[in-house]
Amino acid sequence: MAAKKTAPKKSAPSTPSASSASKRSDRDALTLGKIEKLARQALAQATKGGNPALDIRTRTLSNVSFNEKKRIIELGDRTQSREFFNVAMARKFMQTMLVASGCKTLIGEDKTVSIRQMFYMTKHTLPGSSENTFDDQSESDPIIEDLEVGIDALREELHLFANRRGLVVGKLVVNDAGDEIDLARMGRGGWGIPSICEPGHLAFVRNAAEFILLVEKQAVWHRLNEDRFWEKHNCILLTSEGQAARGARRLLQRMATELKLPIYVLVDNDPWGLYIYSVLKQGSINLAYESMRMAVPNVRFLGMSAFDYKKFAMPPAAEIKLTKEDITRAEQMKAYPWFKDAKWQREIQATIDNGFKMEVDALLTKRISFITDEYIPKKLRDRDYLQ
Repeated sequence: MAAKKTAPKKSAPSTPSASSASKRSDRDALTLGKIEKLARQALAQATKGGNPALDIRTRTLSNVSFNEKKRIIELGDRTQSREFFNVAMARKFMQTMLVASGCKTLIGEDKTVSIRQMFYMTKHTLPGSSENTFDDQSESDPIIEDLEVGIDALREELHLFANRRGLVVGKLVVNDAGDEIDLARMGRGGWGIPSICEPGHLAFVRNAAEFILLVEKQAVWHRLNEDRFWEKHNCILLTSEGQAARGARRLLQRMATELKLPIYVLVDNDPWGLYIYSVLKQGSINLAYESMRMAVPNVRFLGMSAFDYKKFAMPPAAEIKLTKEDITRAEQMKAYPWFKDAKWQREIQATIDNGFKMEVDALLTKRISFITDEYIPKKLRDRDYLQ
């Protein structure tokens, strides 16, 4: 792609500065303050002889809406009271306090654990009974989400992480917990995206890229990396390895806001690929309470488009017949408010009318490096994308 050259951004210190450490302390202090406030409120209610309760916004579909102005999915203000002196709620009240206490310990000791490990940290048998505080992780995970919503803090700010997923390579230098890493020197394996990508844990030191390309599949990322696409086109190449994990979404959102680079997304030409793009752009219903810190409204859909079949003279071998489930899902997506624009309606309807879907990997039916040498460069050069 013939791209306009830009001067590399000024580099930041190669090691965490005092101000960086201060920011981290400030963030932890703020989160600790929120946890302690939650506990003080419950204690004050109990001391007065009242019924300790927690008000938590309900994470239900009926309490989720699309904010047209911000262009993100948001959680509404409807709340549910979780009361201690209520047989139906007492267990969850106790579990919420246990998880909050566990997170307070983690922050105080400046340590992080997985959500699986938090389950074991807070699981024990109640004295004089055979009842456990948690019987399964399926109980503790929603409590963690409740705590996030209840005190308005990211899971990562509570020093909790999920399994990491995603790879990056390209014209960017980062500082990961004190280690300076040049993403242009990561070889074929790339840099694994950390689960926690918050300021204080991760900083952008020096950027020389002109745009970011996110591809859905790791296999496609490997093809582009082996062909040194990021070097030839002066960009950052990232794969979410399917539906993007929280770390990848947070990293992308920070890149968009702090590096101010255009972001292009390449997914399969089917309703599921389009949904992956949709989550990156607007956020998800399940994590609507974190959209402001994870969604990237300006991310651009580069493809694969339903119209690429004719544009690039794809052979019949690239076709995969649509299933009834595919068609139903596509019709559902047409009804999404963020896809109401005529161009999006045309794109989704074209997939239905084609009667088939295509994987990005199908570009190899043309030539092994067709995606690197022709497909993506032409798309970028022609500004052939949707937003």
